[in-house]
Amino acid sequence: MSRKPMVRPGGRSARVQEAVHTAVRELQAEVGRPELTIPLVAARAGVTPSTVYRRWGDLQELLSDVAVENLRPDTPPEDHGDLAADLRNWAEQFIEEMASPIGRAYIRDALLGAPDGDNAARCSQYAAEQIDVVLARAAERGEDAPGVELVLDRVVAPMMYRILFRPGDPAAPGAPGAPGAPGAPGSLTAEYARGLVQDLLDGFGAPH
Repeated sequence: MSRKPMVRPGGRSARVQEAVHTAVRELQAEVGRPELTIPLVAARAGVTPSTVYRRWGDLQELLSDVAVENLRPDTPPEDHGDLAADLRNWAEQFIEEMASPIGRAYIRDALLGAPDGDNAARCSQYAAEQIDVVLARAAERGEDAPGVELVLDRVVAPMMYRILFRPGDPAAPGAPGAPGAPGAPGSLTAEYARGLVQDLLDGFGAPH
């Protein structure tokens, strides 16, 4: 089942969000994150501090919102002509971006700003929407394909676990990406991502 795409705000709300987000990104580059304040961001964005406080509450929530927006994919997944190639390419790009220093910083900010899990759900939705595009293309080509949730569980979840909790560890023996296993060597590499996809497709029985 396809998930309902997330909708961005429109009208004045969208203009305020864009101005404030742009101000945050510019000021982070110019003065550094430790020097950021709501009044400083508001002045750069051309809005009042009360506007920022009403919408975001505090600086951490604002930084979290900016991070979540930065994690939103800009384009649909590339079409390589078959399911296995599409999933491998998408997984390689996902792990490269999310495991990078800036990707880790965005993930950290996204999660810190919403202890209720709302931002985590938004980030999960981004991945689900991308995977849904890949699987829909496969269905149009007449290929058998797993469901979105299975891809999230077998490919995305292991990558995110390692990015968040075990970034420096090698993959466990026998796991995809481990020495001697499909996708060797090590963790948080393109080989590891490809190994997860291969393991998924082996279990599902799809050609690869």
